[in-house]
Amino acid sequence: MAPSGVKPGVIKDPAVAALFSHKDPESRYDDLREIGHGSFGAVYFAYDKETSGTVAIKKMAYSGKQAGEKWADILKEVAFLNKIKHPHIVEYKACFLKEQTCWLVMEYCIGSAADIVDVLRQGLREIEISAIVGETLSALHYLHQLGRIHRDIKAGNILLSDTAVVKLADFGSASISDPAQTFIGTPFFMAPEVILAMDEGHYTEKADIWSLGITCIELAERRPPLFNMNAMSALYHIAQNDPPRLAPVTNENQPEWSDSFQNFVSICLQKDAEARPATAELLDHEFITRYDHKGVIHELISRTKAIVLELDNFQYKKMRKLMYLDEVENKDGEHAQSTSIKFQNR
Repeated sequence: MAPSGVKPGVIKDPAVAALFSHKDPESRYDDLREIGHGSFGAVYFAYDKETSGTVAIKKMAYSGKQAGEKWADILKEVAFLNKIKHPHIVEYKACFLKEQTCWLVMEYCIGSAADIVDVLRQGLREIEISAIVGETLSALHYLHQLGRIHRDIKAGNILLSDTAVVKLADFGSASISDPAQTFIGTPFFMAPEVILAMDEGHYTEKADIWSLGITCIELAERRPPLFNMNAMSALYHIAQNDPPRLAPVTNENQPEWSDSFQNFVSICLQKDAEARPATAELLDHEFITRYDHKGVIHELISRTKAIVLELDNFQYKKMRKLMYLDEVENKDGEHAQSTSIKFQNR
């Protein structure tokens, strides 16, 4: 909740005012194209006229019902992003306020690991999962060292940059870890203790480890366990039943999952939160260390883009965001070539 008597968007505290730019974002950012949306609002690809680069802009309105709560959530997220910096966390760039909407400007990533799986229409190879999870773990280790819980780890929040770097995103749910008591997250990825938190008290950063284990299954099998259940049934099942495991490989062209991968998933998905390993231990796990990850994610992105170009019109429109940077670079290249020809013909 916003402090009593505080009007959303009205900033009197100098420390809070320092979080926001006072310029007009519409004068700086151009060519906005929606690339995603949710309950918070929408995310856009945009061209930054000041830097001649591309950015992602998350627009969040703080008007209407629950305006005070929305404003408090915005302040919390912006203050948090302003404090963190890590090579595997999406870089925060600036924040603007315009017409009761917050423009949160971040580095642009071409898509999420979930987008990649959707385009491929099959799970990833083990070495690809290892590469993605290893870099995600690096970001999680940093967060946990700061005493923070992400609380919404899933393939949709694991982004890939065009330079093939994994970037953890979406810190709207992040909280201080000592202790967290609120019921937040995506149902299929929630740890049992998070589901039971309203009854039994609190949970720790080990909730993220459970979600990472579920994300491994999502990347391997295209969907998280219980995906076909409604949310309430899934929550009950997670809280009351044994944890899921990797299913046997059904693709005859793909080898069985290694013992190290199966072990990694099983130790992440222990019902007893305290028995789950910390991020430092998982970074040293054989599933992460056994592979040479060099070039793996770059090749995965190239393979995915090649498939996007073959999609029919409807599917291409859905996944076109994966190609936006290529389109911009091609346009810039054509413009430079045209300018060069004109100059030579003078």
